Amino acid sequence: MEPAAAPRCHDTRNQPAGSMNRTIDANLPDLHTSPADAPGRDRVLDAKSEEPSSVAPKRMRRWLRVFACLALFLIVVGVVVRAFLPSVIIYYVNKTLDENPLYDGKVDDVDLHLYRGAYTIKDVKLIKTTGNVPVPLFSAPEIDLAISWDGIRHGKLVGSVRMNSPEVNFVDSKKAGSDKNGEDQTGAGGPWLAMLNDLFPFKINRVLINNGSVHFRAYPIGEKPVDVYLSRLEANVDNLTNIRDETAPMITTVTATGLAMDTARFEYQMKLDPFSYKPTFHMMMRLLNLDVTRLNDLTRTYGAFDFEHGWFDLVIELDAKEGYLKGYTKPLFRQLKIFTAKDLKEDNVLEAFWEALVGGAQELLKNHNRDQFGTLIPFTGQVDGPKANIFDTIINVLRNGFIRAYLPKLQNDRRVIHDDSLQFQPPTLSDPVSFGDDT
Repeated sequence: MEPAAAPRCHDTRNQPAGSMNRTIDANLPDLHTSPADAPGRDRVLDAKSEEPSSVAPKRMRRWLRVFACLALFLIVVGVVVRAFLPSVIIYYVNKTLDENPLYDGKVDDVDLHLYRGAYTIKDVKLIKTTGNVPVPLFSAPEIDLAISWDGIRHGKLVGSVRMNSPEVNFVDSKKAGSDKNGEDQTGAGGPWLAMLNDLFPFKINRVLINNGSVHFRAYPIGEKPVDVYLSRLEANVDNLTNIRDETAPMITTVTATGLAMDTARFEYQMKLDPFSYKPTFHMMMRLLNLDVTRLNDLTRTYGAFDFEHGWFDLVIELDAKEGYLKGYTKPLFRQLKIFTAKDLKEDNVLEAFWEALVGGAQELLKNHNRDQFGTLIPFTGQVDGPKANIFDTIINVLRNGFIRAYLPKLQNDRRVIHDDSLQFQPPTLSDPVSFGDDT
């Protein structure tokens, strides 16, 4: 029987001391550390456990830096644009006004309102270049053009215009002998109102006028200038682009009120189809209690007579379909005096004779119960040239004088398609008084 083999031992005689120690440590288990607590595993577990809590803040800080840089960039761009944009807009507006060969225009300043998508034009003037007249065709201290929030609520991007104290001047320059081409400053020679659309990048849906005025002027040589005007004009033009998708043919409404010659109440209402190729609209207008003596400059220039006393009322109603117009105008004079004894002393013989003839005719044909001279003038034809019915006008003079006096109200007449949605304001104590069976 052989003896058991002795255990094999490492020969450490020729090995360095440090090497021998590492060999023993590698062969002997670590009695103080468990396998789960090994240093390498600790680092791996620590990295895994720290990843959610450390990466998220780093990512958030990175996005915050991006947003901060973007915000700073937008602020710098906004400041630069805000500084230079008014000059750009002034140049654009003046260029737009000068593009029309019939008009010359300019503005002095522009204010921006970026928070509501608007800008305000200051001291705008539009002058007709084909007539030598001393007043501009159009002027306004302020015109505000803004995005319409009502349109945005209906899914449409449209604009609105507000004019503060605008003034429009229609001038008969031929009376002054200054217009060689024979043209008046009426605005009929070019689409001057359409310039508003060129001043704003979106379609205009609404126009508001605050404290406006409209003048008819003439400058006869050697005579007193004529100025017949509407003042304190408040007007509203709404739904030009049909943002509500209405199906009615006449969707746009126009309303206006004001004073004529600072004495007479003025009312205007209109409905129209802005998309019709030819004019399609229904319009009515009424003027009440105008002091006729305020028209003397006009009547002396165009009629060679003047008024001594009286009041004037006027009603106009028009209905147009595809360019064909029918309607009437109803001029009424109450308590009218044209010729008196002092005219024989103040006027020359011919003027006195003419005033006596005009005054005598109205005295003969007036309605004595109402003390009113008036008629109803019907007319029909194309919008650009309607013709009055002279025979019916004469018959209506006799009707007003000897049968029944006309009143300043709408006519229920078969010649006009009356729109019940348009109504004048209720009468007041200042309205004319009706006598008997009047119409």
